[in-house]
Amino acid sequence: MLTETQLQRYADVLIWGLEQSRRNPLKKNGAILIRYDLPAVRLVEILFEKLLRMGLNPIQRASLTPLMETRFFETAVPKQLTFQPPGEEELYRHLAGAIHVLAPTSLTHLAHVAPKRIGQTVLARKPLRDILDAREAQGAFSWTLCLYPTAALAAHANLSPTDYTRQIVRACYLNRRNPVALWHDVYTKAGRIKTWLNRLRVKQFHIESANIDLIVTPGEKRQWIGLSGHNIPSFELFLSPDWRGTKGVYYADQPSYRNGNFVTGVRLEFTRGSAVGISAETGEAFVRQQLAMDRGASRIGEFSLTDKRFSKIDRYMADTLFDENFGGPNGNCHIAVGAAYADTYSGPPAELTRKKKQALGFNDSALHWDLVNTEKKKVTALLAGGGKKVIYENGVFTH
Repeated sequence: MLTETQLQRYADVLIWGLEQSRRNPLKKNGAILIRYDLPAVRLVEILFEKLLRMGLNPIQRASLTPLMETRFFETAVPKQLTFQPPGEEELYRHLAGAIHVLAPTSLTHLAHVAPKRIGQTVLARKPLRDILDAREAQGAFSWTLCLYPTAALAAHANLSPTDYTRQIVRACYLNRRNPVALWHDVYTKAGRIKTWLNRLRVKQFHIESANIDLIVTPGEKRQWIGLSGHNIPSFELFLSPDWRGTKGVYYADQPSYRNGNFVTGVRLEFTRGSAVGISAETGEAFVRQQLAMDRGASRIGEFSLTDKRFSKIDRYMADTLFDENFGGPNGNCHIAVGAAYADTYSGPPAELTRKKKQALGFNDSALHWDLVNTEKKKVTALLAGGGKKVIYENGVFTH
């Protein structure tokens, strides 16, 4: 669906993202994992060659096909659900980076599988994710990911394959001669907004829309981050708040696919930091099961805002990577229930121990699920010294 020229540009942008999202430069002979779905193999071939020419060591891993994944969760006994291949931990402790290329050929093949079985596998792999989080905090690891268009994605988004591909091309600047230069420009502009946000001494954020009335507490030692290169595309600015200070109602008007389940109209009512009221127009039982995965699954791990001036995405894409960066007429905000991001800590990363994370209210969970609202909204900062300041309105930051 993408031309050869667009694929070459896509690979260049992904490598920019991998380099941009790290504190220390990539070193020669570093190991870079490329995990991909089979339809994207041509893009992976291009990435593989470019990484080799940079003196790096690409390691390619194809993801399970929908049939493999279905048979795994249908057939595996508990020990197989939690099995980790020999050498996996050693590999993760030595990775310098990872690129994930998503190209799903099915979004609903796991809809019949009990969420608890999928949750067992997710929980078993959490220690591996913790290794990468620790290496990233040390400046030794970076990652990025992207989406490759498929017929399945287009069908679930109610778009033609051509229109779906066009959204990806526009959002990632693949229709421009030098997309990396444009990403640098957006990165610089977003950096000015982050600097402004991080200078504000904010006690709480009040989010208001037709169906949202939510208080989010940033907490101590927090910083706004985003547009770091981690996701291609990415236009959101976000922080991981102190989950204990969350109260009120949040509503996700954008549909969501997760583990083969289609969910719409998620409404969460928070009291003392936890979602005690959970409902959904479609898939409510699944939502409740996900938010019961572990103790942190019903708490907030992220609060995010997207400025519509940056994002070219104006259609629902049936994939979180694009949907959480929706621009459209009103921009978007989203929360993630589950795991927090350690890199929103404003102090030296090495000092953020597990004990300190708990003390500061950084949420911990095997779950991280973005729930997006695209309604017209206003976000008001309640300042620590008294007073209020509207930071986001009508889809744009007010800076």
